[in-house]
Amino acid sequence: MTWHTRLAPLGFFALILMIVTLTACGASATATVAPPPTATKAAAAGVTASATAPRATAAPAGSAIAGGPTKDVKVGAVLSLTGDNQIYGNPQKNAIQLAVDEINAAGGVPGIKLVPVFEDDGGTKDKGITAFEKLIKTDNVTAIIGPTLSNTALATFPVSQQAGVPSLGVSTTANGIVENGDYIFRDSLAEAQVIPSTIKAAKEKLGLKKVAIIYGIDNAFTKAGYDVFKKACEDNGIQITSTQTYTATDTDYSAQLTAIKGTNPDAIIISALAEGANVAKQARELGIDNKVTLIGGNGLNSPNYIKNSGAAGEGTIVGAAWNSSNDNAVNQKFIAAYKAKYNADPDQFAAQAYSGVYILAEAMKIAGPNVDRKTLRDALAGIKGLPTPLGTFSFQADRNADHPPVVQVVKGGKFEVLK
Repeated sequence: MTWHTRLAPLGFFALILMIVTLTACGASATATVAPPPTATKAAAAGVTASATAPRATAAPAGSAIAGGPTKDVKVGAVLSLTGDNQIYGNPQKNAIQLAVDEINAAGGVPGIKLVPVFEDDGGTKDKGITAFEKLIKTDNVTAIIGPTLSNTALATFPVSQQAGVPSLGVSTTANGIVENGDYIFRDSLAEAQVIPSTIKAAKEKLGLKKVAIIYGIDNAFTKAGYDVFKKACEDNGIQITSTQTYTATDTDYSAQLTAIKGTNPDAIIISALAEGANVAKQARELGIDNKVTLIGGNGLNSPNYIKNSGAAGEGTIVGAAWNSSNDNAVNQKFIAAYKAKYNADPDQFAAQAYSGVYILAEAMKIAGPNVDRKTLRDALAGIKGLPTPLGTFSFQADRNADHPPVVQVVKGGKFEVLK
C-alpha cells in the first residue's frame, strides 16, 4: 500500500511530462515544411528556395499564394559593359535592373523573386562563351538575356541551346540568330524587319536614285545589315554607286569615303556599330555635302551616335524598333521610371532590355511558381499581345519578335520619327 501510494504521484507527473513533450514535438513538426518534389526539381534547373521565405499553407497544385513562399529564380544577363560597345550594354544593364526591381516590388510573378546575374562579355566571342558557361553551369540560371552583339550571340547561343537554357536576344538583329534552335528567342527586330521600311521611307522622303554603302566586313551584324540594305535598294530601284568595306581595327575611313565621294551619291548607307559616328564625321570632313543624307541600321540608334558624330550626324535616317515619342502608357511609364532612377534618358537598347525582362516575367507567370528551363521555354513561345514599351509584343512562330518598326531622323540633336 505504502509503496503504491508513493508511486502514484510519480506516475502522474511522468504522464504530464510525456504529454508536454509530445505536444512540443507536434508543434515543431507543424512548423517544418519539407519542399515539394517539384521545388527540388526546379532548383536543379535554376530555381532555388529563398531562405527568408515565409511558411507555406496548403493550396491547390500550381497556384501562387499571396504572402506565401517565394523562390529565387536566377536570370543571367550577358552584356557588353566594357570596350567600344558599352554604349549599348550599360543602358541595357540599367534597364534590366529597373525592370527586376519593379517586378519584385510589385510581386509581379507570384511565388517568384527574380535575381539578375550580370556578366560582361567585353564585346568579344570568347568572353561571351565563358560568361554563358558560367551562368549555365555555376550560377544555374533559368534563362539568359543577351548578349548585346549579334557577333557574340552567334558564338554563345549554341552553348545555351545545347544546355536547354532559354536565351532572349534583346539587341541581336543579324541573320541566323533564332536559327540556333528552339530555346533561342529575341525581342529585337531583325535587320530584315526594319531596313526595308527605312529605305522605302527614305526614297519617298528624299527621292533617292543612287546611294553608296560602307560597312564592316568582319562583323556578323554589320555584314547582315549590308546584305539587307543591298536587297532593299535593289527592290526599290535605287542604284548602288559604290560599296566600301572596313575592318573592326580600322579608324581611318578616308580612302573608302573618298572613293564614295567620287560617285556623287544621293545618300551614304552606313552599316556600323559604335564606329559609325567616326565614319559620319570623316565623311563631312572630307567635304561630302550635308545634302548627301546618311542612312544607318540598328548600330546608329544610340544617343551616343548623335553625341559622338556631332553636327555630322544631323539629318541621319535610321530604322528602329522604338522611339521615345511613342505615347503608349507602358512606354511613357518606362521612360519616366528610367529617368527617375538613372537621371538619364533611355535609348532603344534600354527599352528592348526592359521589355525583355517583362516578357520573361510574363512567361514565368504562365509556367507557374515551379517554373524550370523547359516550362519557361514553352511559355515564351506562346507570348502574344503583351503590352511593352516596344508596343504590343508577340513572338512569331520562328521566335522572332513581332511588333511595328519605326523610321527615325536625327533632328536638333535628338531622334524624331521621320514624317
